[in-house]
Amino acid sequence: MKKYTYSAKKSDNPQKWFVVDAKDQVLGRLASVVAAHIRGKHNPMYTPHADTGDWIIIINADKIKLTGNKLKNKTYYRHSGYVGGITSITAGKLLEKRPEDLLRFAVKGMLPKNRLGRELNKKLFVYAGEEHPHAAQKPEALEV
Repeated sequence: MKKYTYSAKKSDNPQKWFVVDAKDQVLGRLASVVAAHIRGKHNPMYTPHADTGDWIIIINADKIKLTGNKLKNKTYYRHSGYVGGITSITAGKLLEKRPEDLLRFAVKGMLPKNRLGRELNKKLFVYAGEEHPHAAQKPEALEV
């Protein structure tokens, strides 16, 4: 008798919603837990090529912590595509201007760099304050 490995499909997974409070959390440690939940690695049905993860809402992104000298030394770059079009911003300035992007960039870097990763990235919602507009989904609290 042959035994087959079960390969989960997206429709097999009952996707849940979780809310994470980022207050006084370290950026990388929080991002790795969030990326694993978005990917679905906590799920016994985990399949590498399928979306078996959950939806994540992060609140209080403006109260996240960075260790060491990362606030002034860590730099994020982007390029416009034109000659000389590179711009940079430190993590400290990014935390002041757009704290949501700091968490979004960290989680995006931990997801696969392909079609699946771009799809999974849409399952993350980050808000600087306490409130979020996803109360209708009845999110559960996720302890990190």
